[in-house]
Amino acid sequence: MPSPPTTCPHTDQADGADRADQTHRTDRAYAPVEWPLSRRGDVVPAECAQLRQESPIARVRTLTGDDAWLVSNYALARQVLEDGEHFSLRETATPGMPRQYALTIPPEVVNTMGNVNSAGLHQEVLRAFGPRSGPASAEWMRELAHELIDSMVEEGSPVDLRERFAEPYASIMVCEVLGLPREDGRRLMAGLDLGFVTSPVVFEGCTANWDKDYAYVLRQVRADRESQRGLIRRLCELRDDPTRDGGALTDEMLAAVVTSLFGAGAMSTYVFLLHAVLTLVRHPEAMERLRENPELMPNAVEELLRCTLSIGDGLPRIALRDVQVGDVVVRAGELVLVCVEGANFDPEQFDNPERFDIDRASNPHLAFGGGSHFCPASLISRVHAAEALTALLERLPALRLALPADQLVWRTGNIKRVPERLHVLW
Repeated sequence: MPSPPTTCPHTDQADGADRADQTHRTDRAYAPVEWPLSRRGDVVPAECAQLRQESPIARVRTLTGDDAWLVSNYALARQVLEDGEHFSLRETATPGMPRQYALTIPPEVVNTMGNVNSAGLHQEVLRAFGPRSGPASAEWMRELAHELIDSMVEEGSPVDLRERFAEPYASIMVCEVLGLPREDGRRLMAGLDLGFVTSPVVFEGCTANWDKDYAYVLRQVRADRESQRGLIRRLCELRDDPTRDGGALTDEMLAAVVTSLFGAGAMSTYVFLLHAVLTLVRHPEAMERLRENPELMPNAVEELLRCTLSIGDGLPRIALRDVQVGDVVVRAGELVLVCVEGANFDPEQFDNPERFDIDRASNPHLAFGGGSHFCPASLISRVHAAEALTALLERLPALRLALPADQLVWRTGNIKRVPERLHVLW
């Protein structure tokens, strides 16, 4: 395992004091836990509480052998996520920077939101993923959910909820927003997991699925305007608008943005639905209340978002300059990882955080990140989840797992904690 750097990556040489300070920092003890934490997504890792109590900002060694600072309480997590002046997501793709795992996706995937913001497209993306009428409206999502449930009921239980409901629901919804053909959603979904692999080294074929999907989206971007719709059409209209005030838009940039949005949107959507169902079936009293009082679902979705344990390796940021985080001075060029499951279960922020409470009044969770990289799909994500879960509870009143929860197989080597399958009965 390679040794961590002892000097700031941004400097070729450090003076004596800096070298002494860096040497001292390198010799500091690592966190008293093994990182990454457990891949099981239905149990909060016990290490989260230990870290918050003993080392709310602690040193860990990543898969690549680099040093990183791990932040595990709510206050520090929010500081890092919201402080765009001192912390950058874009810089995590810069050569020479410490990494949490090898960059097995093209840098433009990491830089998607930065490209969106710098090109003046932020509002267009927010509008596309915001509340709407017509396609991808709440009514449209409700109909899609019932259509998929119809097929499940016709087949009969057990079925794999991931394959038969969560994945198609996610892929069709995101395709509708972006303007991609609905029938191509499953094809785009088929290799999506390959783009979210975590590995200590780059391997052959790690970007193959991105290359394939990017080429497909590029053809859509270059298609005849009359055949385009959704966000793709709007972005192409902006590309061709000579009066537009903003950076130059190229076909390649637009294709990278759309491909990235599909991957992130579809993956996050289907994984959250699986986590939400898994949580609900383990709390039958909450399921019954929601079935009888569907108006409670929006609040329940917020609580489900807080409890979601999908992010298994932390949200990464690179320090742009020296900054105080808790009792540590994080130096420019160092990697900071935000442990979302630690922050969202912090008793300093949430009363009885281990309790699943659909009546929780104050719920400022960090499931969508924070700051300039706050998820642009947060609004539509809440709607899609509420509609999908309401439909499942209404149509499948006896929904339950087809096997004990401790028999679920959780995917390893992936950015997301996700069960390989989630077979259910009803």
